[in-house]
Amino acid sequence: MNAGADALGKRARRAGRMPLIFPEWCRHLHLDYRRYRAAGRSAIATILLSQGFWASCVYRPCHALVDAVPAGMPRAAAKTLSAILQKVMEIITGICLPRDAEIGGGLYLPSFGAVILGRGTIGENCTIEQNVTLGIAGKGDERGRPTIGNRVFIGAGAMIVGKITIGDDAYIFPGSVVTRPVPPRAVVMGYPAKIMSYDGSFEWIVYDGMEHDPHRRESLDRRASG
Repeated sequence: MNAGADALGKRARRAGRMPLIFPEWCRHLHLDYRRYRAAGRSAIATILLSQGFWASCVYRPCHALVDAVPAGMPRAAAKTLSAILQKVMEIITGICLPRDAEIGGGLYLPSFGAVILGRGTIGENCTIEQNVTLGIAGKGDERGRPTIGNRVFIGAGAMIVGKITIGDDAYIFPGSVVTRPVPPRAVVMGYPAKIMSYDGSFEWIVYDGMEHDPHRRESLDRRASG
């Protein structure tokens, strides 16, 4: 029984990997693609019918392109091209993934429209539903954008604003307005959002090899001991 489980785990990890000969943006895009497949979507549905994946297909190369070209006119041209492509994708999908945002691999945007992520930082294997805004707020040194940890689930209609950190494996309940830091594994809801439990997002985030992810397993152990 254990041998069979280990074999399944190895196959899942192989499916989620891409050879190192490919650039980082390709590997991240592949991880995005695998999130849709892990959620039960077919390859055709992911590529042709998933607007969230289309947004990733524009964001990933545009993010890499501007950093790769020399400064001066070539970079200005790359920025202009990226801005045009991203604006077209915003019109088609309603999803705004700014080129200069930092987004880890495994981004999953399951629903159409009204996702405004801003120029902040988002960790690996996050799920963001529709009508979500990550925005800038605050004054002086406190002004800034949110930083989203790994394996965070952000429910539909949630708003996260300000220079705050959302910890790993947190769950933001749909419709919540978050203006204060959220600890790892916290489940928050309401306006303003309040911590309801520390059950985390473990039941809501699915990706290849998650049972063998040491960071996820460590977080689960901390939940069990907490």
